[in-house]
This record gives sequence, structure tokens and C-alpha cells, in this order.
Amino acid sequence: MLISVVIPTRNRPDVLLRAVQSALAQTHRELEVLVVIDGPCAKTTEALATQTDPRVRPIELAEPMGGCDARNAGVRAAFGEWIAFLDDDDEWLPTKLEKQAAVAIAAKEPYPIVSTGMIGISPGGEFLWPRRYPGKGEPICEYLFNRRGLFRGEGQVQTSVLLARKTLLEREPFTSGLRRHQDTEWYLRVDQVAGVTFHFVREPLALWYIEQPRGSITNNQDWRSSLEWLQSNRLRMTPRAYAGFISTQLAAEASMQGAWSAAPGLFREMWKHGKPGFMEVALFAGMWLLRSSFRRKIRGIFHPKSPVAKDSVADSAVG
Repeated sequence: MLISVVIPTRNRPDVLLRAVQSALAQTHRELEVLVVIDGPCAKTTEALATQTDPRVRPIELAEPMGGCDARNAGVRAAFGEWIAFLDDDDEWLPTKLEKQAAVAIAAKEPYPIVSTGMIGISPGGEFLWPRRYPGKGEPICEYLFNRRGLFRGEGQVQTSVLLARKTLLEREPFTSGLRRHQDTEWYLRVDQVAGVTFHFVREPLALWYIEQPRGSITNNQDWRSSLEWLQSNRLRMTPRAYAGFISTQLAAEASMQGAWSAAPGLFREMWKHGKPGFMEVALFAGMWLLRSSFRRKIRGIFHPKSPVAKDSVADSAVG
């Protein structure tokens, strides 16, 4: 089973090699590593030249296109039946692909999407995510956006833990030019495709570096872009999920950017098109009343810390 690992990268050769090496260290040996350089970067090219493993295949785009187009370029160039994505600032534990492959092969539906748990690594600590997995019949949008508790990471799927068939990614590529919520938009879209089911290997097999002291698209965009994205995707989610996105994502972004005047409008939007419950209302208020730095401190104190990854496979499916 050949797995094509697609790593999009842009001007981050220092962390890129860590990601590449974690892919090459997989116990599943039948793989290729496609590093898609999003626009010419001499330092990235020089760094990749130090990698002598023939499974590493650099692909340099003529100009910067963004993460979605870089991933799509990697999919087009891939030889494997299966595609695994890895962000250039994340890394994998050695058995990730082996355990995902076992679930993928056993799946009965034509388009299984296999995710894993992860360890979220932030300046405030290391956390085991997701803290729960989807319940039977739970829509993926509600799993992602509707919390049952106060802390981030309860329902979580992230690009670096995805394994999917190339045929699905060719049929439903990432949206060209999309700057934010790239993977989330893809989850919502493919969840409506017949034959798609999300499976989960219930153990942390990837390291996701968050809230790190470096620039990111999320930190540099205005909250209004998230609102526009949400409104354009409203029909792909339930009213409850719509309210959940506003309470956790939009309220957090707007308050962090000091847009206090946005609170009434977002609250009205949550009730007009969404169906908030007590938790959504409480989280919405908390995002405005508690500074993000304080919320992170509280998370560091009360959120369960990351345990050592177990060496076993357990699968759940939702679709």
C-alpha cells in the first residue's frame, strides 16, 4: 500500500526538515514524501538537498499559490492510492501511517477518511486532543464546533492527521485560493459525498504545534473573513453547529482583535441562523469577558495533560 505524504511549505526550512524526517521515520515504509514548495525559496531547496532518501520528492511551484493549491499540486503528482497530509511545522509519531493504513484497509465504504488523535503543543503545555470522539450519528460539523466543555480541543480534526484516497481528493480538491479554514471547509464539503465516512484511530499519533511565536494566517486575518466564510458555508452545517462556530471561533477572534463593537452583531447572527444552547451562550460570553491569555492559563491548569501514547489501534466511524 503506497502512501503519498504531501507536505506544503513556504519559507520555513528550519521546521520543514523536522516534518520530513518524521515522515521518513514511519514504520510503514512504502511511502513517498512530496514536499510542495509554495513559490521559489532557495533556503528551502538547500535544506531539502541534505535529504538523501530517494523517497523525498520536491515539487517547486512557480509562484506562491497558498496552502490549498499546494496540497492539490501534491495530490496531482502523487503515485500512491492514499494521501496523507503533514503541515511543515508539525510532525508524526512513528506508527501513525501503519495504524491508519490498517483502519483504511479494513473500511467497507469507498471513501474512508482516517484521522488520529494528536498532542497539541503550546507554550502553555502539551494537551491530548481530541478529548472526545464523535458519537453515533453525530454530524461532523457539530463534532467540530459544539463543545461540551470549556477548553479547546474537544472535537478535533486537523490536516496533519488526515489519510484519504487520492480519488476522493481528485474529486473534491481543496478550494483554490481559500486563505482560511481550508481543512474545515473540506470536511464540511466531503461529508456530503456519498460513501464518505470519518474513522478515528483513538490515540495521539501526531504533534500539532499551536500558539507558537511565529506568524500565521489565522493571526493575520480580520475576524470578518471568518464571518464571510461561515455565511458562505451555512447550508453545509446544522443550525447548532453554526451557533457553535460563532461562539468559539468568531467570538474568540473578534475579542482578541479588540473588536468589541462586533459582539452584538455576532450574537444576533448566532440566534438568527443558528440554534445555540446554554453552552454556546456561555462560551460566547466567556470569549469577551476573559482575555485569551487568561483562558490559556486556566487551560494549562485544568486541562488534562498529554499522557504517553498507547501502542494500540481502536477505531470509531462517523459518516
